[in-house]
Amino acid sequence: MPPLPAAIEATGLRVSRSRTEILRGLDFTVDSGRITGLLGPSGSGKTTLMRAIVGVQRLTQGHLTILGRPAGSATLRHDVGYVTQGASVYADLTVEANVRYFGAMHGAAAADAAEAIAAVGLEPFARQKAADLSGGQFSRVSLACALVAHPKLLVLDEPTVGLDPVLRAELWERFAAMAAAGTTLLVSSHVMEEASHCSSLLLLRDGQLLAQLSPGELAERGRSSDLERAFLTIIRAADDGQEERQVAS
Repeated sequence: MPPLPAAIEATGLRVSRSRTEILRGLDFTVDSGRITGLLGPSGSGKTTLMRAIVGVQRLTQGHLTILGRPAGSATLRHDVGYVTQGASVYADLTVEANVRYFGAMHGAAAADAAEAIAAVGLEPFARQKAADLSGGQFSRVSLACALVAHPKLLVLDEPTVGLDPVLRAELWERFAAMAAAGTTLLVSSHVMEEASHCSSLLLLRDGQLLAQLSPGELAERGRSSDLERAFLTIIRAADDGQEERQVAS
């Protein structure tokens, strides 16, 4: 069976805002049907990169291809799902009404909405207003609204922020099941322990791609099974290299 085409391809990707360069010449490929982690400290450019991928951030330079088409193409609207940090749902509507509303934009049926609600474990709360849910449940409504269209690529901006450990574990299990079924997931986080759930990692810092590697390769390169410590080792090595280049010049 031939390999699936890449879900995301970036070449020389640069984004600037108000004369400040946010993304600095990124080159990477994200494989289809896998979970790729986008990891880095706050302010590293993760959200800007995701906005570029879903087509709502103008590129300053370079090329960005999503599912074989230029980022932002109209034909990608039904193939790419995006879950932002802030829940994009209507608090005064029920869970079911929210999901059916967003599903209607993609021609989804009532059965698709029920499937999406079940996928995030909200079946018992389908008739409750979103405003009456707990914080963790509320955030999962946004995920259901993205899933109802059956996107080929799902982009999630720090989806586990504010969730307790049990909910985080359940969410990662659902992500793994989706990837096994063929969905490509790009999941951002600044919590390095979550890197172990991913097949591949994009490590960002200050708008630059430090490395693209697997969790095992991160541990080996950073000389630690503690992935946070391994990431810090890579950051320090990059900083030392930059200082040496500045001195040499």
